[in-house]
Amino acid sequence: MDAGSEADVPRLSARAGARSWRGPRRRHPALFTVVCAAIAALVLAACSSSTSTPSASSSGSGKVSGSVVVFAATSLTDAFNKIGAQFEKAHPGVTVKFNYNGSSSLATSITQGAPADVFASAAPANMKTVTDAGDAAGTPQVFTRNTGEIMVEKGNPKKIMSVKDLANPAIKVAVCAPEVPCGAVATAIFKNAGVTVKPVSEETNVGGVVTKVTLGEVDAGIVYVTDVKESEGKAIGVPIPASQNDITEYPIAQVKGAPNATGAKAFISYVLGPDGQKVLASFGFLPPG
Repeated sequence: MDAGSEADVPRLSARAGARSWRGPRRRHPALFTVVCAAIAALVLAACSSSTSTPSASSSGSGKVSGSVVVFAATSLTDAFNKIGAQFEKAHPGVTVKFNYNGSSSLATSITQGAPADVFASAAPANMKTVTDAGDAAGTPQVFTRNTGEIMVEKGNPKKIMSVKDLANPAIKVAVCAPEVPCGAVATAIFKNAGVTVKPVSEETNVGGVVTKVTLGEVDAGIVYVTDVKESEGKAIGVPIPASQNDITEYPIAQVKGAPNATGAKAFISYVLGPDGQKVLASFGFLPPG
């Protein structure tokens, strides 16, 4: 409402008041009420008009823009690459930048101050490292799950048929390091199967295990079912019975102090939403449960 409008209102009110109380007859109070109501409506409309611009600006500030930096477990690579492409298409001008690695390494980087907007871990334990350090904004949410499988060379030349076969000293086995989620899964599988396996290699992320198997550097490796699916044509999987297998949950959270907090929230929402869940399912991931 401008100064001119404010100046006009009192003059109009004064004139209305003079008319309402002129003469001995008391028939004008109703007219006075009507005029005042009209003036009030004009005042409210003017004030509403003057405040509408800041409101619109506030709404505009919630629009996703710039780059969204996502630290994600290696096992999410193909699925998140597709989700990222779809997210960018849904938000023109936005770029999603991924940093894939073992969840333990990513958690350490975040607690040491590495700039990131989102952290997607392959296990709750590594997310706990971040939350315990106070480096997560809000409560992490489980967005998918995964389970283990034996990966062997195409054609399975060593005829590996079970977890028990991996205990054979003649079989070269690769696993993830124990502190990495896929390593924790392998440890649980060996324990559940009641076997002792001595791996020839412990990798920092599941991608390292996949590489060892597909290049023929080892005979087998414990990976996720999603890794076997993504490596079709290069390797095959040997299923592990549910009684011996292990399931890991994948939590996701916004990083505290995220450079692009709006983008982080939008990306997390997309992953949890139907479009993101559809992509994850297509790569063999299990629903959150």
